[in-house]
Amino acid sequence: MDDNTGKKTPRTEFIFEELSAEDQAARSSTFCALLKKRRSVRDFSNRPVDMKIVENLIATAGTAPSGANMQPWRFIVVTNPEIKKAIRLAAEKEEKLNYEKRFPQRWLDDLTQFGTTFRKPYLETAPVLIVIFKIDYGLDEMGEKTKHYYVNESVGIATGMLIAAIHNAGLVTVTHTPSPMKFLQEILKRPQNEKPFMLLPVGYPAAKATVPLLNKKPLEEIMIVNPQ
Repeated sequence: MDDNTGKKTPRTEFIFEELSAEDQAARSSTFCALLKKRRSVRDFSNRPVDMKIVENLIATAGTAPSGANMQPWRFIVVTNPEIKKAIRLAAEKEEKLNYEKRFPQRWLDDLTQFGTTFRKPYLETAPVLIVIFKIDYGLDEMGEKTKHYYVNESVGIATGMLIAAIHNAGLVTVTHTPSPMKFLQEILKRPQNEKPFMLLPVGYPAAKATVPLLNKKPLEEIMIVNPQ
C-alpha cells in the first residue's frame, strides 16, 4: 500500500496473538455483553473526566482503517464552558427549525416515543464534547488539493470505535447530529476541507438519569448465513 505521499510504505512482520477457541469465544461473549449495556444517555453529570482518558479514547478511534490510510478525521475536544454554551445555542437554533419546519411529520411521530425536543442542555452539562470532523481532501505543501478516499465510510468506522471505547471506559455518550452543522465549523474555526460529521458529549450519567426502554432486533433478524 502507498502512503499519502505517493511513496511505497515499508512493510513489517504482522505479530498475531493466537488464541484458543475457548478464549476467542470468551472474549467475544464478554465484549458483546459489555456493549449490550451501552445506552444513549442525555442526562449528564458535570463531573469532570480526566483528559488522559479522553486522549486514550481518541487514540483508539485513530487506529481505525481508512481508504489508502489517509485517516481523514479530526477530533476536536471542547471543555471550555463558553464554547460549549455557544455550541448549545447554535445547535438549539437549528434543531428548533428542524422540529418546527424541516422534519416531516412521520419523523416527528417516530421521535415522540423518546420525548426529545430541540433543547439540548447536555451540550453544556457534559464535561467534554468531542466534535468529529471529516476531512474531505488533503492539502500538500503547495496548498494543492490531494485526494481522500471513502471518507464517510472511514470516519464512520472511527466514530463507531470511539463510541465503543467510551462505553468500555465506563463513560456515556449520545450521538448528536444537528442539521445543518456548519455552525460547528465556524465556532471551532475549522478550515473549508473539514466538515462536521458528528458531535459526542462525553461524561458520567446524572444521578437519576433515565433512558427509554428499547429492544434491539434479535440475532436471527440481523444475521443471515449462506443465503440461498
